[in-house]
Amino acid sequence: MDNYDINDIDDDFSYSLRPKYLSEFIGQDKAKEQLRIHIDAVKSRRKQKNKGGIKTKDNVLEHVLLVGPPGLGKTTLAKIIANEFGTNFIQMIGTVMERLDVASKLTNIEEGDILFIDEIHRMKAPIQESLYPVLEDFVLDLPIGQGPGSDVVQVPIDPFTLVGATTREGLLTGPFRSRLGINIHLDYYTPEDLQQAIRINSAKLNIKTDEDAEYAIALRARGTMRIANKLLQNVRDYAQVRSGGILTLEVVEEALEFFGIDEKGLTKQDYAYFRALIENFSGRAGLKALAVALSEDERTISDVYEPYYIKLGFLSPTPSGRVATEAAYEYFGYQIHTHPTLFDI
Repeated sequence: MDNYDINDIDDDFSYSLRPKYLSEFIGQDKAKEQLRIHIDAVKSRRKQKNKGGIKTKDNVLEHVLLVGPPGLGKTTLAKIIANEFGTNFIQMIGTVMERLDVASKLTNIEEGDILFIDEIHRMKAPIQESLYPVLEDFVLDLPIGQGPGSDVVQVPIDPFTLVGATTREGLLTGPFRSRLGINIHLDYYTPEDLQQAIRINSAKLNIKTDEDAEYAIALRARGTMRIANKLLQNVRDYAQVRSGGILTLEVVEEALEFFGIDEKGLTKQDYAYFRALIENFSGRAGLKALAVALSEDERTISDVYEPYYIKLGFLSPTPSGRVATEAAYEYFGYQIHTHPTLFDI
Protein backbone atom coordinates (compact mmCIF):
# COMPACT_ATOMS: atom_id res chain seq x y z
CA MET A 1 0.00 0.00 0.00
CA ASP A 2 2.96 2.35 0.59
CA ASN A 3 3.74 2.39 -3.15
CA TYR A 4 0.14 2.85 -4.27
CA ASP A 5 -0.30 5.69 -6.77
CA ILE A 6 -3.82 6.58 -7.82
CA ASN A 7 -2.57 7.91 -11.18
CA ASP A 8 -0.96 4.65 -12.29
CA ILE A 9 -3.02 2.29 -14.41
CA ASP A 10 -2.22 -0.77 -16.45
CA ASP A 11 -2.19 0.29 -20.11
CA ASP A 12 -3.75 -2.95 -21.38
CA PHE A 13 -6.57 -2.64 -18.84
CA SER A 14 -7.17 0.99 -19.80
CA TYR A 15 -7.08 0.26 -23.53
CA SER A 16 -9.71 -2.49 -23.24
CA LEU A 17 -12.15 -0.01 -21.69
CA ARG A 18 -11.64 2.88 -24.10
CA PRO A 19 -14.62 3.87 -26.24
CA LYS A 20 -13.93 3.75 -29.96
CA TYR A 21 -16.54 6.20 -31.26
CA LEU A 22 -18.10 9.46 -30.08
CA SER A 23 -21.42 7.73 -29.44
CA GLU A 24 -19.69 5.51 -26.86
CA PHE A 25 -17.83 8.30 -25.08
CA ILE A 26 -19.37 9.16 -21.69
CA GLY A 27 -19.46 12.78 -20.47
CA GLN A 28 -17.71 15.86 -21.93
CA ASP A 29 -20.94 16.70 -23.75
CA LYS A 30 -19.83 20.11 -25.05
CA ALA A 31 -16.56 18.73 -26.40
CA LYS A 32 -18.37 15.85 -28.09
CA GLU A 33 -20.92 18.22 -29.64
CA GLN A 34 -18.15 20.41 -31.05
CA LEU A 35 -16.27 17.46 -32.49
CA ARG A 36 -19.43 15.92 -33.93
CA ILE A 37 -20.27 19.12 -35.82
CA HIS A 38 -16.75 19.41 -37.27
CA ILE A 39 -16.54 15.72 -38.18
CA ASP A 40 -19.96 15.63 -39.81
CA ALA A 41 -19.17 18.82 -41.76
CA VAL A 42 -16.01 17.24 -43.18
CA LYS A 43 -17.88 14.05 -44.08
CA SER A 44 -20.51 16.15 -45.85
CA ARG A 45 -17.85 18.00 -47.86
CA ARG A 46 -16.26 14.72 -48.84
CA LYS A 47 -19.56 13.58 -50.36
CA GLN A 48 -19.56 16.74 -52.48
CA LYS A 49 -15.90 16.37 -53.39
CA ASN A 50 -16.47 15.59 -57.03
CA LYS A 51 -19.41 17.97 -57.42
CA GLY A 52 -18.40 21.36 -56.10
CA GLY A 53 -14.68 21.39 -56.78
CA ILE A 54 -13.82 21.62 -53.07
CA LYS A 55 -10.11 21.78 -52.36
CA THR A 56 -8.54 18.61 -51.00
CA LYS A 57 -7.43 20.27 -47.76
CA ASP A 58 -11.04 21.25 -47.10
CA ASN A 59 -11.84 17.55 -46.97
CA VAL A 60 -9.80 16.89 -43.83
CA LEU A 61 -10.57 18.01 -40.31
CA GLU A 62 -8.95 21.22 -39.13
CA HIS A 63 -6.07 20.81 -36.71
CA VAL A 64 -7.26 20.25 -33.15
CA LEU A 65 -5.97 21.24 -29.71
CA LEU A 66 -7.34 19.27 -26.74
CA VAL A 67 -6.78 21.02 -23.42
CA GLY A 68 -7.32 19.70 -19.90
CA PRO A 69 -5.83 17.98 -16.86
CA PRO A 70 -4.42 14.44 -17.20
CA GLY A 71 -6.80 11.51 -17.40
CA LEU A 72 -9.83 13.22 -18.95
CA GLY A 73 -9.69 11.42 -22.30
CA LYS A 74 -7.57 13.53 -24.64
CA THR A 75 -5.77 10.53 -26.16
CA THR A 76 -9.03 8.59 -26.36
CA LEU A 77 -10.73 11.45 -28.24
CA ALA A 78 -7.82 11.68 -30.66
CA LYS A 79 -8.16 7.96 -31.43
CA ILE A 80 -11.92 8.37 -31.76
CA ILE A 81 -11.39 11.06 -34.41
CA ALA A 82 -9.29 8.61 -36.43
CA ASN A 83 -11.91 5.88 -35.97
CA GLU A 84 -14.75 8.20 -37.03
CA PHE A 85 -12.93 8.86 -40.32
CA GLY A 86 -11.49 5.37 -40.71
CA THR A 87 -7.95 6.73 -41.06
CA ASN A 88 -4.56 5.95 -39.58
CA PHE A 89 -3.62 7.10 -36.07
CA ILE A 90 0.01 8.12 -35.62
CA GLN A 91 1.22 9.07 -32.16
CA MET A 92 4.22 11.12 -31.01
CA ILE A 93 5.22 12.66 -27.67
CA GLY A 94 6.29 16.30 -27.53
CA THR A 95 9.10 15.72 -25.05
CA VAL A 96 11.09 13.41 -27.32
CA MET A 97 10.29 14.77 -30.78
CA GLU A 98 13.21 15.54 -33.05
CA ARG A 99 13.13 17.23 -36.46
CA LEU A 100 14.14 14.08 -38.39
CA ASP A 101 11.47 12.01 -36.62
CA VAL A 102 8.83 14.57 -37.55
CA ALA A 103 10.00 14.72 -41.18
CA SER A 104 9.91 10.92 -41.42
CA LYS A 105 6.34 10.75 -40.08
CA LEU A 106 5.08 13.57 -42.30
CA THR A 107 6.57 12.29 -45.56
CA ASN A 108 4.82 8.96 -45.02
CA ILE A 109 1.49 10.33 -43.90
CA GLU A 110 -1.66 9.64 -45.95
CA GLU A 111 -4.57 11.95 -46.68
CA GLY A 112 -6.87 12.33 -43.68
CA ASP A 113 -4.54 10.62 -41.21
CA ILE A 114 -4.50 11.77 -37.59
CA LEU A 115 -1.10 12.78 -36.21
CA PHE A 116 -1.48 12.93 -32.44
CA ILE A 117 1.14 14.78 -30.37
CA ASP A 118 0.82 14.26 -26.63
CA GLU A 119 2.28 16.93 -24.34
CA ILE A 120 2.47 19.18 -27.38
CA HIS A 121 3.42 22.15 -25.20
CA ARG A 122 6.76 20.47 -24.51
CA MET A 123 7.87 20.42 -28.15
CA LYS A 124 11.04 22.38 -28.78
CA ALA A 125 10.44 25.85 -30.21
CA PRO A 126 12.36 25.14 -33.48
CA ILE A 127 10.14 22.12 -34.13
CA GLN A 128 7.02 24.18 -33.53
CA GLU A 129 8.33 26.76 -36.00
CA SER A 130 9.18 24.08 -38.59
CA LEU A 131 5.54 22.97 -38.52
CA TYR A 132 4.12 26.37 -39.50
CA PRO A 133 4.13 25.71 -43.30
CA VAL A 134 3.02 22.13 -42.68
CA LEU A 135 -0.06 23.18 -40.73
CA GLU A 136 -1.00 26.01 -43.09
CA ASP A 137 -0.12 24.74 -46.57
CA PHE A 138 0.83 21.06 -46.11
CA VAL A 139 4.36 21.79 -47.28
CA LEU A 140 7.44 20.52 -45.44
CA ASP A 141 10.68 22.52 -45.68
CA LEU A 142 13.58 20.07 -45.82
CA PRO A 143 17.13 21.44 -45.47
CA ILE A 144 19.58 20.07 -48.03
CA GLY A 145 23.28 20.17 -47.19
CA GLN A 146 25.08 22.25 -44.56
CA GLY A 147 26.90 25.55 -44.39
CA PRO A 148 26.82 28.38 -46.96
CA GLY A 149 25.83 26.06 -49.78
CA SER A 150 22.84 24.59 -48.00
CA ASP A 151 19.38 24.93 -49.46
CA VAL A 152 15.77 24.19 -48.56
CA VAL A 153 13.50 21.98 -50.62
CA GLN A 154 9.74 22.23 -50.20
CA VAL A 155 8.10 18.82 -50.14
CA PRO A 156 4.31 18.64 -50.49
CA ILE A 157 2.59 16.26 -48.08
CA ASP A 158 -0.89 14.82 -48.05
CA PRO A 159 -3.45 16.87 -46.10
CA PHE A 160 -3.83 15.46 -42.60
CA THR A 161 -5.06 16.53 -39.16
CA LEU A 162 -2.72 17.29 -36.30
CA VAL A 163 -4.32 16.69 -32.90
CA GLY A 164 -2.37 18.07 -29.96
CA ALA A 165 -3.01 17.32 -26.28
CA THR A 166 -1.85 19.65 -23.54
CA THR A 167 -2.30 20.31 -19.86
CA ARG A 168 -0.71 23.75 -20.21
CA GLU A 169 -2.02 25.61 -23.22
CA GLY A 170 -0.20 28.81 -22.25
CA LEU A 171 3.21 27.23 -22.90
CA LEU A 172 2.49 26.94 -26.62
CA THR A 173 3.70 29.84 -28.71
CA GLY A 174 0.96 32.15 -29.96
CA PRO A 175 1.72 31.62 -33.68
CA PHE A 176 1.66 27.84 -33.27
CA ARG A 177 -1.55 27.83 -31.22
CA SER A 178 -3.28 30.06 -33.78
CA ARG A 179 -2.72 27.41 -36.46
CA LEU A 180 -4.79 24.86 -34.56
CA GLY A 181 -8.28 25.80 -35.72
CA ILE A 182 -10.33 23.68 -33.29
CA ASN A 183 -9.70 24.34 -29.60
CA ILE A 184 -11.52 22.04 -27.18
CA HIS A 185 -11.33 22.23 -23.39
CA LEU A 186 -12.12 19.17 -21.29
CA ASP A 187 -13.38 19.52 -17.73
CA TYR A 188 -13.63 17.15 -14.77
CA TYR A 189 -16.41 14.57 -15.01
CA THR A 190 -19.50 14.60 -12.81
CA PRO A 191 -19.96 11.66 -10.42
CA GLU A 192 -23.02 10.66 -12.46
CA ASP A 193 -20.99 10.44 -15.68
CA LEU A 194 -18.30 8.45 -13.93
CA GLN A 195 -20.89 6.11 -12.44
CA GLN A 196 -22.32 5.46 -15.89
CA ALA A 197 -18.84 4.69 -17.25
CA ILE A 198 -18.10 2.40 -14.29
CA ARG A 199 -21.34 0.51 -14.93
CA ILE A 200 -20.48 0.05 -18.62
CA ASN A 201 -16.90 -0.98 -17.90
CA SER A 202 -18.00 -3.37 -15.15
CA ALA A 203 -20.21 -5.12 -17.70
CA LYS A 204 -17.27 -5.34 -20.14
CA LEU A 205 -15.21 -7.00 -17.40
CA ASN A 206 -18.04 -9.24 -16.17
CA ILE A 207 -17.95 -7.61 -12.74
CA LYS A 208 -21.14 -7.72 -10.66
CA THR A 209 -21.80 -4.35 -9.01
CA ASP A 210 -24.68 -2.50 -7.42
CA GLU A 211 -25.52 1.19 -7.87
CA ASP A 212 -24.27 2.27 -4.46
CA ALA A 213 -20.93 0.58 -5.10
CA GLU A 214 -20.59 2.26 -8.50
CA TYR A 215 -21.34 5.66 -7.04
CA ALA A 216 -18.87 5.17 -4.18
CA ILE A 217 -16.11 4.55 -6.73
CA ALA A 218 -17.25 7.53 -8.83
CA LEU A 219 -17.12 9.90 -5.84
CA ARG A 220 -13.50 8.97 -5.17
CA ALA A 221 -12.32 9.20 -8.80
CA ARG A 222 -11.35 12.89 -8.57
CA GLY A 223 -13.56 13.74 -11.55
CA THR A 224 -11.16 11.77 -13.76
CA MET A 225 -12.02 8.83 -16.02
CA ARG A 226 -8.53 7.35 -15.84
CA ILE A 227 -8.69 7.24 -12.05
CA ALA A 228 -12.20 5.76 -12.14
CA ASN A 229 -10.83 2.90 -14.25
CA LYS A 230 -7.86 2.56 -11.90
CA LEU A 231 -10.14 2.29 -8.86
CA LEU A 232 -12.38 -0.21 -10.63
CA GLN A 233 -9.32 -2.31 -11.43
CA ASN A 234 -8.08 -2.30 -7.85
CA VAL A 235 -11.48 -2.83 -6.23
CA ARG A 236 -12.13 -5.74 -8.60
CA ASP A 237 -8.87 -7.41 -7.53
CA TYR A 238 -9.64 -6.83 -3.85
CA ALA A 239 -13.15 -8.25 -4.22
CA GLN A 240 -11.93 -11.35 -6.05
CA VAL A 241 -9.63 -12.18 -3.15
CA ARG A 242 -11.78 -11.09 -0.20
CA SER A 243 -15.45 -11.40 -1.23
CA GLY A 244 -15.92 -13.71 -4.17
CA GLY A 245 -15.73 -10.92 -6.76
CA ILE A 246 -19.06 -9.19 -6.11
CA LEU A 247 -18.81 -5.40 -5.61
CA THR A 248 -21.21 -4.27 -2.92
CA LEU A 249 -21.00 -0.88 -1.21
CA GLU A 250 -19.49 -2.52 1.87
CA VAL A 251 -16.82 -4.30 -0.17
CA VAL A 252 -15.97 -1.17 -2.17
CA GLU A 253 -15.60 1.01 0.93
CA GLU A 254 -13.49 -1.67 2.58
CA ALA A 255 -11.28 -1.93 -0.51
CA LEU A 256 -10.83 1.82 -0.86
CA GLU A 257 -9.91 2.13 2.79
CA PHE A 258 -7.40 -0.69 2.30
CA PHE A 259 -5.81 1.20 -0.60
CA GLY A 260 -5.71 4.41 1.45
CA ILE A 261 -8.25 6.45 -0.52
CA ASP A 262 -10.57 8.74 1.44
CA GLU A 263 -14.07 9.94 0.59
CA LYS A 264 -12.76 12.71 -1.70
CA GLY A 265 -10.33 10.43 -3.49
CA LEU A 266 -7.31 11.79 -1.62
CA THR A 267 -4.34 9.51 -0.93
CA LYS A 268 -1.27 9.63 1.27
CA GLN A 269 0.51 11.74 -1.38
CA ASP A 270 -2.22 14.38 -1.10
CA TYR A 271 -2.10 14.35 2.70
CA ALA A 272 1.69 14.73 2.52
CA TYR A 273 1.27 17.75 0.23
CA PHE A 274 -0.98 19.63 2.67
CA ARG A 275 1.02 18.52 5.68
CA ALA A 276 4.12 20.05 4.09
CA LEU A 277 2.27 23.17 2.96
CA ILE A 278 0.64 23.84 6.34
CA GLU A 279 3.19 22.50 8.85
CA ASN A 280 6.43 23.30 7.05
CA PHE A 281 5.46 26.50 5.26
CA SER A 282 2.67 27.96 7.41
CA GLY A 283 0.14 27.48 4.63
CA ARG A 284 1.94 29.35 1.82
CA ALA A 285 4.79 28.11 -0.39
CA GLY A 286 6.22 28.27 -3.88
CA LEU A 287 6.18 25.30 -6.23
CA LYS A 288 9.93 24.73 -6.07
CA ALA A 289 9.94 24.62 -2.27
CA LEU A 290 7.05 22.16 -2.23
CA ALA A 291 8.74 19.93 -4.80
CA VAL A 292 11.88 19.75 -2.66
CA ALA A 293 9.90 19.06 0.51
CA LEU A 294 7.94 16.27 -1.16
CA SER A 295 10.81 14.87 -3.28
CA GLU A 296 8.47 15.18 -6.24
CA ASP A 297 8.78 16.60 -9.75
CA GLU A 298 7.46 20.16 -10.08
CA ARG A 299 5.52 19.36 -13.24
CA THR A 300 3.79 16.40 -11.58
CA ILE A 301 2.70 18.61 -8.69
CA SER A 302 1.43 21.47 -10.87
CA ASP A 303 -0.16 19.38 -13.66
CA VAL A 304 -1.42 16.26 -11.87
CA TYR A 305 -2.16 17.07 -8.25
CA GLU A 306 -2.86 20.78 -7.83
CA PRO A 307 -5.71 21.19 -10.37
CA TYR A 308 -7.83 18.85 -8.26
CA TYR A 309 -6.94 20.68 -5.04
CA ILE A 310 -8.07 23.92 -6.66
CA LYS A 311 -11.31 22.26 -7.82
CA LEU A 312 -11.96 21.10 -4.24
CA GLY A 313 -11.37 24.62 -2.96
CA PHE A 314 -8.40 23.48 -0.88
CA LEU A 315 -5.75 25.49 -2.70
CA SER A 316 -5.50 29.06 -3.95
CA PRO A 317 -2.74 29.96 -6.43
CA THR A 318 -1.52 33.50 -5.73
CA PRO A 319 1.40 35.67 -6.93
CA SER A 320 3.17 34.88 -3.66
CA GLY A 321 2.74 31.11 -3.94
CA ARG A 322 0.30 28.30 -3.26
CA VAL A 323 -1.98 29.04 -0.31
CA ALA A 324 -3.95 26.48 1.70
CA THR A 325 -7.55 27.65 2.10
CA GLU A 326 -9.75 27.58 5.18
CA ALA A 327 -11.48 24.51 3.74
CA ALA A 328 -8.14 22.70 3.57
CA TYR A 329 -7.32 23.59 7.17
CA GLU A 330 -10.69 22.27 8.29
CA TYR A 331 -10.57 19.08 6.19
CA PHE A 332 -7.07 18.08 7.27
CA GLY A 333 -7.71 18.93 10.91
CA TYR A 334 -5.56 22.03 11.44
CA GLN A 335 -6.46 25.04 13.53
CA ILE A 336 -6.77 28.18 11.42
CA HIS A 337 -6.07 30.54 14.33
CA THR A 338 -2.47 29.28 14.54
CA HIS A 339 -1.82 31.38 11.42
CA PRO A 340 -3.96 34.49 11.95
CA THR A 341 -2.80 36.39 8.85
CA LEU A 342 -2.85 33.44 6.48
CA PHE A 343 -6.13 34.34 4.79
CA ASP A 344 -5.58 38.09 4.75
CA ILE A 345 -4.50 38.10 1.11
